[in-house]
Amino acid sequence: MVAALIVLVTAVCALAVWRSRTTDRDLGSARDRTTYATLHTASLAAPHLRNGLTRDGLRKGLRPLRSLLGTPALAVVSADGLVVWDGEGHAYADQALADAATTLTSGRTVPSGPQRPGAGRAETLRHAVAAPLVQDDLVVGALVAYTPVESAGLVRAVDEVARFVSTQLELGELDHSRARAMEAEVRALRAQISPHFVYNALSAIASFVRTDPDRARELLLEFADYTRYSFRRTGDFTSLADELRSVDRYLVLERARLGPRLSVSVTVAPEVLAVAIPFLSVQPLVENAVQHGLAGKPGPGLVTVSAADVGPECLIAVEDDGVGMEPDDLRRALTRSTAADGIGLANVDERLRAIYGDAYGLVVDTAPNAGTRVCMRIPKYRAGVRAL
Repeated sequence: MVAALIVLVTAVCALAVWRSRTTDRDLGSARDRTTYATLHTASLAAPHLRNGLTRDGLRKGLRPLRSLLGTPALAVVSADGLVVWDGEGHAYADQALADAATTLTSGRTVPSGPQRPGAGRAETLRHAVAAPLVQDDLVVGALVAYTPVESAGLVRAVDEVARFVSTQLELGELDHSRARAMEAEVRALRAQISPHFVYNALSAIASFVRTDPDRARELLLEFADYTRYSFRRTGDFTSLADELRSVDRYLVLERARLGPRLSVSVTVAPEVLAVAIPFLSVQPLVENAVQHGLAGKPGPGLVTVSAADVGPECLIAVEDDGVGMEPDDLRRALTRSTAADGIGLANVDERLRAIYGDAYGLVVDTAPNAGTRVCMRIPKYRAGVRAL
């Protein structure tokens, strides 16, 4: 990631210098204006390029890049033969395959000479410069710029734009990989929903069927809503309010089973109810508190859930006064997402770090016979994060 960002900054700086030599407009200093124009134009292309070498994404991304280079035509040729053309001379798009052939095999930026006899290329497209598009050290395509006049400066500029495109492709792949990893983590977390909980919940419901049918009906609806939320298939994020509603359903079912052995305290600042949080991030912590923190404790136990508004962040804490954990057990729980070592602690910790950075992992305070407190900090606003 750091290497990709270094390449991105280098490319933008080089393009700013190139553009400063080709424009004489002056609002502020010429360098300031060209730097801004370069950054703005590059930003218009970036979101589309992160979709990969797709026809739709390239069609939308090539126009800003062609504007950046100031060439009459620009094409991308993928290694599997896809050609996307922007600018004049669409009829010559098939020639981009030949112009990119050497670059695709050698991985080098290659300027071609003036059109060969019989090539049929327009005068404005006499010269071509092809630069490689690289992803994971493999040449996946070529960027081909067309110009009426040969220019060493254009060769350097095309090479830098190709580096910028390659960086966006890699960043896009990182985004897709992270999304796939998060989806796999959520699937794994769903698979960890304890069969014992399902059995115990249904047994508790069954125990009320004869003695209190209305109560049994209410619990059955709570169970249906709980499972519907836990197994929903859309969205990596949810609102804190929705997550807490599912937590409440879970606790209703557990209180029906455990009776006075389980007490619950919930304190939530209204200001943070709409905050977007990773799906199934609070619920596993509460399940862990009940099933692991209180399971081995004689007598009644208390689970406390709180969410506070702390400036730009939301502080969420789940605490129990149960048996606590040994340091070695805690380390295992935070490195293995298995039900035996704590329901989803590692899973939630890994997802928080993947989304927000290492500074946002779980913070666990525990000791044998001293209970457990698990805290997470969630930024109230983060680009690309929203509840569905």
